[in-house]
Amino acid sequence: MTYVTERERDAVTVGEAAELAGVTVRALHHWDEIGLASPSLRTAAGYRRYTEADVQRLDRVVAYREAGLGLDAIRAVLDDAAAEIGATLREQRAKLAERIGELQRLDERLARLTEAHERGVLLGDEEQTEIFGTGWDPAASLQARAAWGDSPQWAQFAERSASRTPGEWRSLSAAMSALQDDLGHAVARDVTPGSPEANALVERHREVFSNFFPLTRRMQVCLGRMFEADPGFAAHYDGIRAGLAAWFRRSIDDSARAHGIDPETATWE
Repeated sequence: MTYVTERERDAVTVGEAAELAGVTVRALHHWDEIGLASPSLRTAAGYRRYTEADVQRLDRVVAYREAGLGLDAIRAVLDDAAAEIGATLREQRAKLAERIGELQRLDERLARLTEAHERGVLLGDEEQTEIFGTGWDPAASLQARAAWGDSPQWAQFAERSASRTPGEWRSLSAAMSALQDDLGHAVARDVTPGSPEANALVERHREVFSNFFPLTRRMQVCLGRMFEADPGFAAHYDGIRAGLAAWFRRSIDDSARAHGIDPETATWE
């Protein structure tokens, strides 16, 4: 007759131990392989059996793992009677606090990105008027989103807007205003489209506009068409100087030709 001790009788299978600990059987096999939490018993057929003490160790492993300790740190805490558990946990809390700070900063960044995708310019109405001038409509970026919100360029604009400071908006607004003034002066002085001066202004426009999203020469040709054909844009440019909308479109087209682009077939790409 084979006698079974109480300890053996109360031992549980690997599946039961996994359920009690709230982990997978695969995890228990791994912990056994690395010597972190091994079963004290095996049957004659070689099946693992976990005693009550083994299950208690599993519970401690799970508790420390959920607290963020790595498996090596857990082994040191459980196996070294002289281990400074308090010091280990304090160190882990410091790491956790650092990670929480990183996550909070990430959350703030995601919040700004979300708002930028929805609103475009992350400035209040009064601040927009102060930076962009009294002729600026604070609803303009919402109108732009309604028109182009599904485009890659809107996404690029929003991503840049999310990190742009009021000071950077002021600098960009000043650059745009200076460019428009110089365009108006060019028309007043009868600068010829396609001339070096006109081409330099077209290139300057592309560089300044690329602060919003990368603007290719073909895309610039499409903008030039819109500046002349769209009543709102045409009124804006002709308000700077009569005839500017048409002059600017011709200048963009001539510059494009100089770079091997046919303005008649240029598309938004």
